[in-house]
Amino acid sequence: MQLRLEPDRRAMSAAAAQHAAASLRRIINSAGKARTVFATGASQLEFLDELTSLKEIDWARVELFHLDEYVGIPESHPASFRRYLRENLIDKTGLRNYHFLDGTVRVDDVIRDVGRELTSAPIDLMFAGIGENGHLAFNDPPADFDTTDPYILVHLDEACRQQQVGEGWFARIEDVPTRAISMSVRQMMKAEELLLIVPDARKALAVKATLEGEVTPLVPASIIHTHPNVTLYLDQPAASKLSKETIESFAAPGSVVRDPGSRR
Repeated sequence: MQLRLEPDRRAMSAAAAQHAAASLRRIINSAGKARTVFATGASQLEFLDELTSLKEIDWARVELFHLDEYVGIPESHPASFRRYLRENLIDKTGLRNYHFLDGTVRVDDVIRDVGRELTSAPIDLMFAGIGENGHLAFNDPPADFDTTDPYILVHLDEACRQQQVGEGWFARIEDVPTRAISMSVRQMMKAEELLLIVPDARKALAVKATLEGEVTPLVPASIIHTHPNVTLYLDQPAASKLSKETIESFAAPGSVVRDPGSRR
């Protein structure tokens, strides 16, 4: 695992975007196209803003899947992840090859059909965040580390639903759906390269549990320790609970760590 610490959210987003662009160019140059999975949510907004401002990516050669979607939320809803991806990525880049999870139709059919497309070939590059409760996608604790299904129907816990209110997507917790379609943990770990973009002090305890605890379904993001090619981008607030020993442990050969207190 590589850990990259940046002093603030914008610097972290810019660094992650440069990394993402380099990976996309490398994959497209090698394979002719890039199969990707993009995360959504408040934590990814600055990253997507930086990434879509870069001009050297051939978005016509990028295929897009997304991680999760609420059940029962139309695309017109402000919290819809389909709307989010359209406004923050697709419309800005002209990306044309995308597969949406529509939570307003028969969920079993969506899980089957999009899952078939997802698993038709390897995923080259996946972007994700870490939730305040340590979730990956909508795999809340205790997450299912065993299922081999590419997408699953999950029930959202109160901490996850409260996070959506705290980020302003819903006015009240009662408005947040209790179910969602989520990419499974094991499917996420099949991506060839995984970039996690995690800003904000709200995520600091989850980051600490992810990096300093054992691999356990009670901290779903801890599964990243088993991935052979993962880079975790943190800003200083998100890294603020990490011990000095943890930070130094990622300074081993092959890792890249910038002191979160430093400035460029």
